[in-house]
Amino acid sequence: MTGLWFEELTPGVTVEHAVHRTVTEFDNVLFSSLTLNTQPLHIDAEFASRTEFGQPLVNSLFTLGLIVGMTVTELTLGTTVANLGFEKIDFPAPVFHGDTVRAVTEVVAARPSDSRPNAGIVTFEHRGYKQGDVLIMRCRRLALMLRRPDDQTTGVEV
Repeated sequence: MTGLWFEELTPGVTVEHAVHRTVTEFDNVLFSSLTLNTQPLHIDAEFASRTEFGQPLVNSLFTLGLIVGMTVTELTLGTTVANLGFEKIDFPAPVFHGDTVRAVTEVVAARPSDSRPNAGIVTFEHRGYKQGDVLIMRCRRLALMLRRPDDQTTGVEV
């Protein structure tokens, strides 16, 4: 399956992504280690047991990356030029080892690119949920998306 073209990403389009994923201790420890994040709340079960959470928290940057990654196949695979940035990232609830997460994306804005006639800028709102429909992550992401190659609105071949 390929991603969607700019023309298909109109404000209000919402995608409930098909792939769900259970987060493991290995995911959390490996990600924290690879990114040199030595926060004991993520990698030290004994330390974490004495916190208000009583167990290790999954690294929030792993959560962000996982939720955004879960959206690629249905939104941007082969149809994106570049990720332009993130804004307003929130983590309203913690993620623990064993939580199963899912992603929902809404297109909140889209406009043609001023500098690239073969592309447009799309603002996505990605939301991640764990079991019980608990919101765990929300962010806005801007992406430069390709126009459909046969699109006649620009007169430009991709």
